[in-house]
Amino acid sequence: MKVAITGATGFVGNRLIQRLHAKGHQIVVLTRNTTFAQKVFPSEAFPNVEIVAYTPNTSGSWQSVIASCDGVVNLAGEPIGEGRWTPERKQEILNSRKLGTQKIVEAITNANPKTAVATNSSTPATRCLPSVLINASAIGYYGTSETTTFDETSTSGNDFLAQVCQAWEAEATKVKDAGVRLVILRFGIVLGNGGALGKMIPPFKLFAGGPIGSGRQWFSWIHVDDLVNLILEALTKPEIEGVYNGTAPNPVRMADLSQTLGQVMNRPSWLPVPGFAIEALLGDGAMVVLEGQQVIPKRTVETGFEYKYPNLQSALRQILN
Repeated sequence: MKVAITGATGFVGNRLIQRLHAKGHQIVVLTRNTTFAQKVFPSEAFPNVEIVAYTPNTSGSWQSVIASCDGVVNLAGEPIGEGRWTPERKQEILNSRKLGTQKIVEAITNANPKTAVATNSSTPATRCLPSVLINASAIGYYGTSETTTFDETSTSGNDFLAQVCQAWEAEATKVKDAGVRLVILRFGIVLGNGGALGKMIPPFKLFAGGPIGSGRQWFSWIHVDDLVNLILEALTKPEIEGVYNGTAPNPVRMADLSQTLGQVMNRPSWLPVPGFAIEALLGDGAMVVLEGQQVIPKRTVETGFEYKYPNLQSALRQILN
């Protein structure tokens, strides 16, 4: 396959490209920073990778490269867990997803004028290129709760992150008008060498680790390798279509996460981080770690997807050891 990817230099995108490259696929990296992308994916190590400059929120010549691709994976979006949520920051978070997806869909639509039904059997229908869009979303779609269990059929929440996810997914859904298969993956907290886990490990190393906030908030997670495998299956299996939760089947509460992390690292996990300290640092953005949701990947499991790391302890042991 030839696959175009946004957000390629990020935590998940980087790992996805390594896997695609190892399998011999061609990859188009759409990036705002070509110099950085060339350092991450040097041509001598990644000969199958083409790096193309793009402006996520603006139409441009970059959109023409989409027409030669079999699929598109849209992972781009401003980080939500870094810095205070000022009004300007909130707008950046929203625009990077809503407008960025809008321009990706525009490029796919331009490459795929809606194909008319053939008038006779001797005139085959034109194959769509790209034929599939894998669009990231997040479990923030469901809002937060300590008591409710959410799956792909659950209704959306009404807080800021839920509204962002609704707008994000609404733009992606428009690609179906071009006859393109759409898969929306609502990511949980992705665990690997970096990301959220990378920020939690240093206090534990200093014997100062512990749960954040009350410890009762749910932590719906997924190992980065499982998420990448899910993306790869979504790219290659035409029967996978619609919304799927990109989470492991066994979410845990924050207190359990801290205890398990302490056990795996052979460190204590008794020193809690008070919620007010996180709020002082992040403002409204603190809700990302202080509130949570119990999310079950019902449709993902129904596809027959096999998790390498369905349980937290096995996931943490693989990452840390």
